[in-house]
Amino acid sequence: MARKKMGLLVMAYGTPYSEDDIERYYTHIRHGRPPSKAALEDLRRRYEAIGGISPLAKITEDQAFGLEKRLNEVQQEMEFKAYIGLKHIEPFIEDAVEKMHQDGIEEAVSIVLAPHFSTFSVKSYNSRAKEKAEELGRPAIASIESWYKEAKFIGYWVQKVKETVKNMPAEERESFCLIVSAHSLPEKILQFNDPYPQQLEETARLIAGAAGVKDYAVGWQSEGNTPEPWLGPDVQDLTRDLHERKGYKAYIYIPVGFVSTHLEVLYDNDVECKAVADEIGASYYRPAMPDAQPELIDAMAAVVLKKLNKED
Repeated sequence: MARKKMGLLVMAYGTPYSEDDIERYYTHIRHGRPPSKAALEDLRRRYEAIGGISPLAKITEDQAFGLEKRLNEVQQEMEFKAYIGLKHIEPFIEDAVEKMHQDGIEEAVSIVLAPHFSTFSVKSYNSRAKEKAEELGRPAIASIESWYKEAKFIGYWVQKVKETVKNMPAEERESFCLIVSAHSLPEKILQFNDPYPQQLEETARLIAGAAGVKDYAVGWQSEGNTPEPWLGPDVQDLTRDLHERKGYKAYIYIPVGFVSTHLEVLYDNDVECKAVADEIGASYYRPAMPDAQPELIDAMAAVVLKKLNKED
């Protein structure tokens, strides 16, 4: 019997493919307003600091097609076909939906490569996809809103934290803090009872509890360059504050709001947070991101199948 065809729409923020893309990418993020020369140079400098360009585009492909492959291996009823839709660079979310429509896909499931729900992030991705699908008349899209509690996702970070602690010198094992973070968003999300901060808090509790970590703190990073207030504390300020109050010998950073190695991790953590740790004389640790590791692919596959089986 032929498998039922199922579109798999994997959505992500997007990243410049080359240095030539940086300006148009930044302009799109700014709703069509070109950045100032100084702002553009600052972004170029950050990319240069991590080796010229982010590895994110390749990682996103590996995640999407790895998920497609895994889903087709673990069940026989459906034949999944992956489509990548990006927020700020081609293929845009609308392009992916159009391609599904052209390919005759009647039904699809969407997942965003971000585990926590927010009206500003995941909701906007899913809304764009559904609006385009409704305009075209198909496919019907079942949207996953969050997957931060999925056991294999939590399990990945528990394992990484345990490995990191095990490899620390004994005096650091007795005096470290785990800093759990996600991308900051404008504080105004709190007016809408947005669950984003609570979901991050819950992620931190689950990971710290299962890893046996006594001291942990939740922080925010990579806030936008706008005048409005953003969620805090910023991870750098948090590190300084913890040092003043507790004097930890080491800090382990797990940016669990992200699932890939990209600019916000390679620069905002590995350059900026490390600079703070160096300044206060503490050791800096940042376990590897999930990227396309089997644990992440398995976690997302479980989430997709639960959604389609209406188990969520």
